[in-house]
Formats: sequence, structure tokens, C-alpha cells
Amino acid sequence: MSKAELAIEKKYNGKCNCAQAVACSFAEEAGVDEETLKAATQAFGVGLATMEGNCGALSGAAMVLGLIHKDRKKTTEDIRAIMTEFKETYGTVVCKELKGVETGKVILPCDDCIRAAAELLEKQLG
Repeated sequence: MSKAELAIEKKYNGKCNCAQAVACSFAEEAGVDEETLKAATQAFGVGLATMEGNCGALSGAAMVLGLIHKDRKKTTEDIRAIMTEFKETYGTVVCKELKGVETGKVILPCDDCIRAAAELLEKQLG
């Protein structure tokens, strides 16, 4: 099963938000148990709980990178690459814009945000 598929499964079976689903799918790589990751990322879902912030799935990916690299420069480089590719592909990284709150046009549903973030994270980790 791919990390993206695992993240989607965790969203539905594990009662996770978007950030938790991505982060918990990389628990082994991050060297942190899922319950700790779930607690640490609980406020990141739904664009920092307000839809005003960045996509929670991307925030979950950022946390994983920090835990794996333990190096600010490498973490920053990798999340910047992920955010850039996501924005180039979908036009934004902001939750409410992805969900079409103001326009009525959904750019990317949550499941697809989770899938994309997990795929980009897996790609970045190589």
C-alpha cells in the first residue's frame, strides 16, 4: 500500500484530520509513535482549524520532515520544494482557497490534498 493510500485510510479508519493522516502515515520514518504524532498535529487540520492557514496535509508533511531531518536547512529546503510543487499544480496552498469557500469552486477536495501531500512527501524523501 502506498503512503498516500495509507493516509486516506487513516483519515477514515483512524478518525484523523488531514494533517494527522499524513503525519501518522510516516510515523515509522519519523521515529515517532502514531499517538504522539496525532496529538502533535491535531490543531493543524482544516488550515489550522480556521481554513485561513495552509492546507493541513501540507502542515503534517512539514512536521514529518522536521522529525526526520532534525536539521532546519534541510527541512526548509524540502518543505519549500513540496509547497512549490503543490502550488504550481493546484494554484494555492491555502485551505479555504482549495475548498472554494469564497468562490464556490472546489479546487481540490480533502482526500486529494492528503493524497498529494503524502505523494510529494514520499517523493521528497526519495
